[in-house]
Amino acid sequence: MTVGLDWLPNTAFVYLLLFSRIGSILMLMPALGEDMIPMRMRLSFALAFTLVVYPLLASSLPAMPADFMAIVGFIFHELAIGIMLGAIVRITVMATQVAGAIIAFQAGLSAAMAADPTQVGVQGAVFGSFLSFLGMVLIFATDLHHVALAATYDSYTLFPLDAPLMFDDAAQLAIRTVAGAFSVGVQMAAPFIVFGLVFNLGAGILARLMPALQVFFLLMPANIMIGLVLFAMLLTMMMGWYLSSFEAHLAMWRG
Repeated sequence: MTVGLDWLPNTAFVYLLLFSRIGSILMLMPALGEDMIPMRMRLSFALAFTLVVYPLLASSLPAMPADFMAIVGFIFHELAIGIMLGAIVRITVMATQVAGAIIAFQAGLSAAMAADPTQVGVQGAVFGSFLSFLGMVLIFATDLHHVALAATYDSYTLFPLDAPLMFDDAAQLAIRTVAGAFSVGVQMAAPFIVFGLVFNLGAGILARLMPALQVFFLLMPANIMIGLVLFAMLLTMMMGWYLSSFEAHLAMWRG
């Protein structure tokens, strides 16, 4: 009895194509691709997820070409698509850093820096670091990582293997995503912008009325206290706005 193994090269080729895109997306995907997650765990998850979607997508992928350079071209094509999609979604988490920087400035705590748990070796305002970590936790708590995985699967419908690389469209989308992340961050911190404007205007008027009084020195503790109280009261609203924006960006992949 002879067992044929002719199917192995084509199976390995299709699996490698799938892993090239899925692995690069999951490497940059918020929550799923954070640096705090061990590298081996992320690699194992990417390999396992590729194995799960293999039976669903194998029939839509071409057979292994005879030319080696064609194989390399397919792999780089999938890597480019995965990196572009993952990087664009990664930009959306900038909203928490923008909001955290504005809140810290308005609350008088812009000098308080902390290590960002979502980025190794990067420091930011303590509010921004807290919002980044909380956003990552809420993505898992609300099962938005399932939407991210479904969007990764649906990307093969929107960006098939035989489609040309659309670098111009990707650049335009990245620009719009940066603008959207900045807009969301400002909207999250909008109440603190109003608070800072009113508080500093009142402090300035008080300083003019009582020149001998060290108004800003005396009001700094009140500024910090009111800022922290507002942050605690508005935290649910801010994170709900952030999660809605993140889900909207993932919905673009799903048509």
